[in-house]
Amino acid sequence: MEEKEKSSEAKPLGRIALKIVMGDKERDVTYEELCLSNNLAQEALVRLLVKKKIIKSEELLKEMEQVRKERYRSPGDLPPYK
Repeated sequence: MEEKEKSSEAKPLGRIALKIVMGDKERDVTYEELCLSNNLAQEALVRLLVKKKIIKSEELLKEMEQVRKERYRSPGDLPPYK
């Protein structure tokens, strides 16, 4: 029996979030890769904003805390459904 040729490209591990097609090449992107890419971009953006003195790191932390409180409330804090 002949062995099937193994692809020289590494297959990503994890659930596939999307497929990127560039010309005749395709690449699967996992949720983990998407999350990491998003985190890197977000960190770079925050660093630039702080470096250019558009925001202060303290302001960012305060705003993050406010967003956390708004988004991640306990079920008892939510108003009754009407």
